[in-house]
Amino acid sequence: MLEELSSKDKVVGLKQVQRAVSAGRAGWVFLACDADPRLIRPLEGRCRERGVPVSGAHTMAQLGRACGIDVGTAAAALLAKEKPLPTE
Repeated sequence: MLEELSSKDKVVGLKQVQRAVSAGRAGWVFLACDADPRLIRPLEGRCRERGVPVSGAHTMAQLGRACGIDVGTAAAALLAKEKPLPTE
């Protein structure tokens, strides 16, 4: 699943992921296992509330590389596919 971060629509960074989860746009969230728990716990709780799956087995450096950036990141999310508009 981590490989999909390099090719699919995503958001990177704690604040961007929080916004995506709150807006219902996040399809899958990745949290770095070495990130500060005080920063990660609230996001993890919000994901649970919203029913967004969470993976937490990767380091900040691994997440950053998977997202194509040169620095680590505490969080990243694959964006959910847009739901088609209902037809009449």
